[in-house]
Amino acid sequence: MIKIILNTIPREFLIKASYWLRPFLVFWYKGKRFTDPIDGKSYRKFLPYGYQVKRENALAPGTLSLERHRLMWLFLKNETNFFKDPLKVLHIAPEQAFYHRFKSQKNLDYTTADLYSPLADVKADITDMPFEEEYFDVIFCNHVLEHVIDDQKAMHELYRVLKKGGWGIFQIPQDLNRAETYEDFSITDPKERAIHFGQYDHVRVYGRDYFDKLKTAGFEVEVVDYAQKLTPELFETYRLAPGELLPYCKKN
Repeated sequence: MIKIILNTIPREFLIKASYWLRPFLVFWYKGKRFTDPIDGKSYRKFLPYGYQVKRENALAPGTLSLERHRLMWLFLKNETNFFKDPLKVLHIAPEQAFYHRFKSQKNLDYTTADLYSPLADVKADITDMPFEEEYFDVIFCNHVLEHVIDDQKAMHELYRVLKKGGWGIFQIPQDLNRAETYEDFSITDPKERAIHFGQYDHVRVYGRDYFDKLKTAGFEVEVVDYAQKLTPELFETYRLAPGELLPYCKKN
């Protein structure tokens, strides 16, 4: 009966589920096959997730992290000063998988911003943010820019509010088989957008030129294929996505 109930839960509800549901999912899916590096808990399987195409073993029951969240966590933990140094952090559209952990870190002065998220401290349009120039040491803006019509203006705003010497991670869904980004603003119907862009509220599909777009905004961009640093065994244990790249952006 429990399994039947869980299989009827929509994926949108699972990713936004309240914390009362998480202990239940952790208990039901506990095991040893897969591990979420964010909370260190292991499971017999992860939950499925996806819009156009459902991915099996994608959503970790405890943190509700996806492949991209787990990859970013490993990078932050192993390759950056994020968990050690005092930092002013701006998190655009904060993800559930990170929000409470980042907010509780004593070394961080942590600000969240978004137009719609209930987790946002500041209601802000990413193309016109109410922050001073060069204010933040670190900025996260993940899976946001594909929703924004004027993404170049948004990128320039991210650059403006980042301190010199600061850095950020700006993940997006990306089709590496495309040389150029595909966008068509005449497509407004949600069903048509899902067909063309992969999700009902996306306005483009980024190609390999995404990194050049960030450079045009002023950033120095390092394209990090962090999964390559892991053994095949760890890659499978953490359930990461092949070809997932981290755009690690600096303001020098």
